Amino acid sequence: MALAADAPQPGSLTVAATASVFTIGHVARMLGEDEDWLHEISIDMEPEDGRLHVYGVGEDGVTAFTRDGIENLQQIIADQRAAGHARTSSDSRNKSPAVLTGG
Repeated sequence: MALAADAPQPGSLTVAATASVFTIGHVARMLGEDEDWLHEISIDMEPEDGRLHVYGVGEDGVTAFTRDGIENLQQIIADQRAAGHARTSSDSRNKSPAVLTGG
């Protein structure tokens, strides 16, 4: 018996498609964090973790995050702070980190 082409295979994982990504600069501003530090602490994140590299015309490319990637990054930030390894930008000292909400 043949399975339909669109039918999920038994034991397979169905994942929703990524509809949008946020550049590291945007995420740094949104979270009130230093962009270079976010790059350093996210370097070991994989595409499955929500960290991507986006290429443009005439550009070297830029790091970007999915919504799940931002949540994972926020956890890494919390872990880094708990370990005493936080580095924030000067204008972030009086801000609370934003939480990504909505769809």
